[in-house]
Amino acid sequence: MLRSQFEEQLSKLHNQFYEMGTDVSTAIHKSVRAFVDHDRKLAQEVIDNDEKINELEIHLEKKSFEMIALQQPMASDLRTIITVMKASSDLERMGDHAVAIAKATIHVKGEERIPDVEALISDMSEKVKKMVDAVLQSYISGDVEMAKRIATRDEEINDLFNIIHRLTIREMKENVDTIIAGNDYLRVASFLERIGDYVTNIAEWIVYLSTGKITELSANNDNND
Repeated sequence: MLRSQFEEQLSKLHNQFYEMGTDVSTAIHKSVRAFVDHDRKLAQEVIDNDEKINELEIHLEKKSFEMIALQQPMASDLRTIITVMKASSDLERMGDHAVAIAKATIHVKGEERIPDVEALISDMSEKVKKMVDAVLQSYISGDVEMAKRIATRDEEINDLFNIIHRLTIREMKENVDTIIAGNDYLRVASFLERIGDYVTNIAEWIVYLSTGKITELSANNDNND
């Protein structure tokens, strides 16, 4: 009976983690769409919904500690709980970056834009969102090889960041009217690049869940904000 209750709690933990992940994925997509379309209403929606994401992370952490303290789970179950706890923390940080992108939209005051850079940022965000969705699917299915493949996509995100950085700096030098918008582009691209790093972190936790070993999947990845 106790085991069946524990498994039910574990299942709820999985489902709530996935719910949090889909909320974060949506926030990333909406925040960049708001930024590129100059949609302040949509940006505010992302900011307002962040409270739900934060509450889910707090709930998952609290529930994880309760399950460890009260159930004394065996090694494989303990790995699952630790994975949810660590990966939900990464999701929460990703949500924070989505909010930062949304706030950049709120602060825009009609400065001259750079359409080519905005197109690249939109493309970068789509790739990041696909990484987020894929890593959630990898988590649900327990597909370690998929998690490893997802981590390799981070190099593509880093390459796009470098392209955006070079193009933005060039445009800012050639047209001083784009400097304010250009700074926003550089910040948004850096937020997206960090989100890609956090996806890689989650992929590493998925590998840990299966193998019990912490494996660094990206040489450029770190855990600093």
